[in-house]
Amino acid sequence: MKDNYVIIMAGGVGTRFWPFSRSTNPKQFHDVLGVGKTMIQQTVERFEGICPKENIYIVTSEEYYNITKEQLPYLSDDQILLEPSRRNTAPCIGYACYKIASKNPNANVVVAPADHIILKEDEFRARVNIALHFSAKNDVLVTLGIKPTRPDTGYGYIQFTESEGDIKRVRTFTEKPNLEWAIKFVETGEFVWNAGIFIWNVKTIKQSFEAFLPEMAEAFEEIKGDFYTNREADALKRAYPQCKNISIDNGVMEKAENVFVVLSDIGWSDLGTWKSLYDISEKDENQNVLDGQTLLYDTRNCIIKTPQDRLVVVNGLDGFIVAEYDNVLMICRKEDEQKVKEFVSTAGNIAPKFV
Repeated sequence: MKDNYVIIMAGGVGTRFWPFSRSTNPKQFHDVLGVGKTMIQQTVERFEGICPKENIYIVTSEEYYNITKEQLPYLSDDQILLEPSRRNTAPCIGYACYKIASKNPNANVVVAPADHIILKEDEFRARVNIALHFSAKNDVLVTLGIKPTRPDTGYGYIQFTESEGDIKRVRTFTEKPNLEWAIKFVETGEFVWNAGIFIWNVKTIKQSFEAFLPEMAEAFEEIKGDFYTNREADALKRAYPQCKNISIDNGVMEKAENVFVVLSDIGWSDLGTWKSLYDISEKDENQNVLDGQTLLYDTRNCIIKTPQDRLVVVNGLDGFIVAEYDNVLMICRKEDEQKVKEFVSTAGNIAPKFV
């Protein structure tokens, strides 16, 4: 396992999960599922047996250093990579991969978000190990693909070619199709959801950056001598303005020809919205998801997440989100959850401290 590394992306704000997810304390640092561990803690533990703890790297924003250190105290400062600005996933992944490559040119890397739910953790480890064995011996970029359970328009889709085994060559990527196309994709059986979990060796990903994002590759190559030194933070501030604001999917995966997908059934959810939390959570006899001290009357199909020290009485609601955290209470129809970003924007203008 000494050549296996894990990069966990933990710099996002998670606006759609407001009021729990705030710019000062985003959802990856919360115990969203009420299991006694935050999402980032669960994510790190998920990789036990895949790589040593000293090979786990967290990429996050400068303002989240303290909370990361508090929740993952066994990580050294060299394992907590602080971005000077948010520029999407390609710079984040490039930074971490170039840093790891400067230490171990034989590194084989898994990249994963800090805020996803994976219910079948043993199967997840098995799928990741399949990908790691493949990427260790081949010049390939690998992603995990989730068999779709519905024509969801909120996910990216990967089309794969038919072949023997669990590893398929990728034919196309489609980002968030409309409902008509999503239905067709699911019906063909040739598409899986893009889980945003990637596996490759550092030699291959560096070649991909050089081919498709040459300015970014040059920026990180120029500062490789500064990694693992007290010059790293200043070097990053020089390099990041040269990096395009682009996702790894748009910048590399959709352009490369050596992309493969490992078909996976791992109980996955990106937990991007309140509805996604509702969908995966246990429900009472009236299809309510409850987290907090509640008394319900004639209430069904709701998700209610409130502080444990506050009694909440709800009467006559059907299909609502009721969420309270740190002096902000939001009551919203589940079907209108896309308006949460609008709520955050307005709240930011009226009372910034609550955003």
